[in-house]
Amino acid sequence: MKELEHGLTVVIQAGGESKRMGSPKALVSFCGLPLICRGLKRVGAIADELIITSNDQQSLDFLCTSVKFNDKLRLHADVLNVRGALTGLYTALHYATKPFVGVVACDMLFPSAPLLLAQRDVLLADPTLDVAVPVTSHGFEPFHAVYRRESCLPLVKEALDAGQTRATSWFPRAHLYEFTHEMALAVDPRGGFFINVNTPEELTTLEARILSGSITKLSDRDCES
Repeated sequence: MKELEHGLTVVIQAGGESKRMGSPKALVSFCGLPLICRGLKRVGAIADELIITSNDQQSLDFLCTSVKFNDKLRLHADVLNVRGALTGLYTALHYATKPFVGVVACDMLFPSAPLLLAQRDVLLADPTLDVAVPVTSHGFEPFHAVYRRESCLPLVKEALDAGQTRATSWFPRAHLYEFTHEMALAVDPRGGFFINVNTPEELTTLEARILSGSITKLSDRDCES
């Protein structure tokens, strides 16, 4: 199959305000690496195109020259001068040039490359589907999802024009494939895909638990990967 047909853009969203963290989440260290670098290490290799969306590009300029995947990495600010999760998603889809767009949040500690590929493959297999999105007891996880760019971009734009701000506000109009947590674990048994951090205390506590082995499925090896 030609690259043009199954090409995957991976977008790491780093545009949040990080108010509870007290400093930009993308640059906060976890197990010795800034969160944005962890995300790049974990999902960068599967990307045909790699994008970071951030309105603080100056602090992330070092990534374009210092990371392994800098030959396919681009930084972009939000397309619209409106804060919100839906604006970030629209920016990701707008700048992507590949037919499938995997989107993850920079504060996710363990984004999964195998899971993103499995989500992409679901969309490849069924051209009627728009989004392959995990769903947990807390609801949809739109920032570990894969989107069909051609069909999703106009739906997101319509939602923005209608004044919507939630990343999932347009989902009722889309054709979704829901990945249950069990399905996700079958793809990548390590789990932990949707763990994110919002405060320095959460970050410190989780790092200590993983390094001590009290979280059994994740270990210090996962801190390094």
